[in-house]
Amino acid sequence: MSKRDELIVKYAADIKDKFGEAADMDLLTKVAIGLGPAIYNADASKVSGGDQKEKDTVMNNFLIKKLGMTENADMMPAIESVLEKYGSSNRNKHRAVVYYMLAKHFKKEAVYNK
Repeated sequence: MSKRDELIVKYAADIKDKFGEAADMDLLTKVAIGLGPAIYNADASKVSGGDQKEKDTVMNNFLIKKLGMTENADMMPAIESVLEKYGSSNRNKHRAVVYYMLAKHFKKEAVYNK
């Protein structure tokens, strides 16, 4: 099993444990591939829930640029909701899981089917 496949299995387990749902493995794999080498970097692969700059980055780089959304008032509460469900005491919030959950929340899974 490749390193990427191992990480995707770990992400799927996080989705099951933290969010109580079975991961759409096809979508999760596409999100992980979309993140490229960042998933292998200890710092870049995580989202810091307590850092406003980090949340702004998620909003600008993922929701607006990647998913093609227009900035709106629903974005930050959605990001904060995902981070809260992930667990405020959990320091290892995987970026791929956060992005996956946001894509599902905003029903933007089709972006990954291009």
